[in-house]
Amino acid sequence: MPLRDYRRMFAYRQVPTAMLLTFLARVPMTAMGLTLTLHIVSALGMGYGAAGLVGMMTTVGTAAAAPFIGRMLDRHGLRPVIAACTTASAAYWISAPHLTYPLLLILAFPAGMLAVPASPVMRQILAAIVPARLQRTAYSLDSILIELSFMLGPATGILLTTQLSSTIALTAIGACFGAAGTALYLVNPPIRTADTAHLRKGERPPLRDWLTPRLARALLLAGGALFVLVGTELAALAILREHDQVSWTSLVIVVMCLASLAGGLTHGAVHRSLSQPTLMILLAALVVPVGLAGGAWWLLALALIPTNLMCAPTLAAGAEAISHLAPAKVRGEAMGMLDSATRLGLAIGSPAVGFVMDHSSAAWGFAAAGLGGLFIAAVAVTIGRLTPSTRDRAGELAGSAA
Repeated sequence: MPLRDYRRMFAYRQVPTAMLLTFLARVPMTAMGLTLTLHIVSALGMGYGAAGLVGMMTTVGTAAAAPFIGRMLDRHGLRPVIAACTTASAAYWISAPHLTYPLLLILAFPAGMLAVPASPVMRQILAAIVPARLQRTAYSLDSILIELSFMLGPATGILLTTQLSSTIALTAIGACFGAAGTALYLVNPPIRTADTAHLRKGERPPLRDWLTPRLARALLLAGGALFVLVGTELAALAILREHDQVSWTSLVIVVMCLASLAGGLTHGAVHRSLSQPTLMILLAALVVPVGLAGGAWWLLALALIPTNLMCAPTLAAGAEAISHLAPAKVRGEAMGMLDSATRLGLAIGSPAVGFVMDHSSAAWGFAAAGLGGLFIAAVAVTIGRLTPSTRDRAGELAGSAA
């Protein structure tokens, strides 16, 4: 596999530093859900429902505020936003182990609103630094790093909680947010190209002018991808539990992540890849028959490889589409909308697939995730065909040339 585009991308000296810093911010972000759940259940003596409510409030807060945070990035630049979000995130997570449950629940929503915006910031940095012809490679590598953070973060959080204490684990999460955010503030990588840096002070275009059907399609497909992914993980856990093979869950998830890494690496290395709608359709369609594999963990792991090969490429294609379709002046807000869309997909996918499994069996969870994803893809493609604008066509040409 030719990797020359990855080498060319890393030749831009600010790219490795920015990727490292945002990776360090994402690791505690992926650890905080499970770690806080264990703390609420074990240290506070509450139930899983109570823990899930706190997690839901955090997710809803982040999803609700992401476009606004993106708009602040467009208007004020990186440093003021990172300073505010880093301070709030570090303060909340360092104090979390010392708070009562009612206070945790009350503060979860504002803490989610002011979460460190690692993913939107990284995507803006890549759009600013990396030329269009290498952006598929850049966003693919970014998706790969997201996968790695999901492999490392939850495992580290559980290890610290079980071997030391949830207080130490939550404090470490806050400290990591503080360290990564401070480093981002000091390095201050560009989130605009040199020729568009002056646009921050100009008048913003109205939302109706740039939230075009094709951009709406890209957002909906991104949310649909997360619907499929969270539903797939939930169904995998349920079917392993149904067949008394829960101990193999971690290995199955590792196989899923490795398949996604391989798909992302390939997607970033080729000069022409599949479009976002095609990748989304494959991601969803390939998960529908997985329930037929039965409950043997190794058969399940093998059956999940094809759909997970589409995972990182689908996520990368979404970020690439938004970067090409959104005007530079509002790119931060558009990336915030992308973050909101993915979080909404996560929030909807889990209860929807869980409802299907509660009224049928674990194997039907895969079908529910896949068919739900195909329905979302059909709606998105239909919306994307509505009165395409000149900017959309220009964005598509830029994407095909990348």
